[in-house]
Amino acid sequence: MPETTEFQTEMNVYNISSENLDELLEKEWLLTNDRGSYAAGTVLGCNTRRYHGLLVASLLPPVERIVTLSNLLETIHYQGRTCELSNFEFSDRLHPQGYRSLRQFRQDTGVHFRYELDDLVVEKSIYLAHDQDLLAVTYDFSGSVEGGRFSIMPLIALRDFHSLQSSSTSLSMDQTDDVYTAHVLDPHGPAVHFHCPDATFEGSDNWWYAMRYRREAARGQHDYEDVWAAGSFQTDFVCPARVTLIVQATAGLQRPGPLDIDVDELINSLRSRREKLYTWAEVRDEHDKKLVRAADQFIVRRRISESQISTSILAGYHWFADWGRDTFISLPGLLLETGRFSEAREVLVTFGSVLNEGMIPNCFDDYGGQPHYNSVDASLWYVMAAYRYLLATEDEQTFNKHFRPVVEQIVEAYRDGTRFNIHADDDGLIVCGDAETQLTWMDARCNNVSFTPRYGKPVEVNALWVNALHILAQTASDKVRRRYWLDQAQLAEKSFRKLFWNTDQSCLYDCIMPDGSPDASVRPNQIFAVSLPFSCLDSEQQLSVVRTVQEHLLTPYGLRSLSSQDSRYCGRYQGDQYSRDSAYHQGTVWGFLMGPFIEAFLKANQFSPESARQAYDMITPLLDHLDNDACLGSVSEIFDGDPPHQPRGCIAQAWSVAELLRVKKLLMQS
Repeated sequence: MPETTEFQTEMNVYNISSENLDELLEKEWLLTNDRGSYAAGTVLGCNTRRYHGLLVASLLPPVERIVTLSNLLETIHYQGRTCELSNFEFSDRLHPQGYRSLRQFRQDTGVHFRYELDDLVVEKSIYLAHDQDLLAVTYDFSGSVEGGRFSIMPLIALRDFHSLQSSSTSLSMDQTDDVYTAHVLDPHGPAVHFHCPDATFEGSDNWWYAMRYRREAARGQHDYEDVWAAGSFQTDFVCPARVTLIVQATAGLQRPGPLDIDVDELINSLRSRREKLYTWAEVRDEHDKKLVRAADQFIVRRRISESQISTSILAGYHWFADWGRDTFISLPGLLLETGRFSEAREVLVTFGSVLNEGMIPNCFDDYGGQPHYNSVDASLWYVMAAYRYLLATEDEQTFNKHFRPVVEQIVEAYRDGTRFNIHADDDGLIVCGDAETQLTWMDARCNNVSFTPRYGKPVEVNALWVNALHILAQTASDKVRRRYWLDQAQLAEKSFRKLFWNTDQSCLYDCIMPDGSPDASVRPNQIFAVSLPFSCLDSEQQLSVVRTVQEHLLTPYGLRSLSSQDSRYCGRYQGDQYSRDSAYHQGTVWGFLMGPFIEAFLKANQFSPESARQAYDMITPLLDHLDNDACLGSVSEIFDGDPPHQPRGCIAQAWSVAELLRVKKLLMQS
């Protein structure tokens, strides 16, 4: 008989035999804070990615992330027995095999692992402070065993989270009072500090070699790492007992504060904050709660200057920073639908403050350098987010003072011309890019190959452009300007209908190339021409677009990026980077596209009660995914185009969560 392990979220219990290790190693957990730092791993406790770690700290929040504490080796000696709770993967095995004693995993404000060792029960809990790079790991011992000895060995990897560490790295361990600090030789480099009350530290200088990260191997990346074991904390326990390890990461050797903290106060503060989030969001059910918690994981604080810190949005975990396009597609769901209006205002102000030549940055630099301006649609999504802010808050004063000037600069720059050949053509539509650029969200490029060249007049860019013109017409400061922008919107609308309508397929062309030839690929970009507030299409055309997208692209987890009937279709997103990039927009399913599809579906069907019921059925698989798959409690970036639509890419993606949250709220109001 195989041993049985229970894996429990706040709603579900997973009864999985210990023989099914591969499945356990695919279920992941994530804790985050507002600095962009995180703790992450699998429900088995075994790291399977270079991005996993118990404390991955942002030294320049929310970027410059460093894996400091990779994992912990925990050993219990009692009644003549030695038991290890940990699991690490090497080339041919898992060692140790703590999963044999693991009986339960659950996640709330922290993550919890329950181990049962005959007459001894150990509950391991991990908590990440919300506003500092501080981790608390507690071990609660109970049972009929009188006592024993417990050892905690930190496994250290002081390296950039994109890289891997080798044993040639020079690391050192220092002691100040009862705090032990591991650091690189550079005094300004990363350091990680440990405090374990009532324990003694026994130093060593050992390396654990060639730990394997299976998810890196599957991605065609280097998959082995050496981690440093500088020693272990040793303590005796008598049941019931609690042992606590406090871990803090810093840039440099100086600690920002004492590590002798009250863990119960930390837990209570995390719980109190979570309840406030529920109140602000006016949650109605358990899925609302999970989506609100998931949404909060992407909200971070970015230092704009020495005196200014503002809210921003990370695009996804583990590896994305705050991207303009993702931010403004995500903002309505993450912040407006959750009642976090002041933070939404800060995000818009933050990005608006770095407007350059009429362009919003596509992303901030991972290492604190200058923003990157290489997207045609990020600026237009900014316009949409500012407009949705106005509709949600009715805060005309903020819109008129801070956002309308930015919106006007964007639209005027796009009309007159800015970077990358972005300009309004004689027909009033936006032209952008050339054969060497990748400016839309379908921007995969590898080894100088552009897999989805979309330059000229992309359909979603021009749908956004028409909406931007209408928004300016509605919000302009005087009648003359309102009339001007309305005339421009009507000119663009007329040209859009004439140029983009594909009579043969009763849907929209994906892109009009510079020579005037249309790209008839059936892609999801056309859905925005229906879902956005101001559509260029009549009601019959809207319904036809929705039907075409539903027939060719809709899956239980979002829309395919290309029809499965297209000869270029790739049904699996897997392999090395070139293979993955070549499939990224050639059939891969994108979860966030379920949002605009549901909105377009409801709109095309006049928001009928029947369409609302059908739409809720459509999002149910994504809600189940939130409970059961990949990162428990979040929504993946992408899925395979072919069934069973395996989750891929980032395990937690901002716009996937945001759009699911937004349309669920929309359906509850329908």
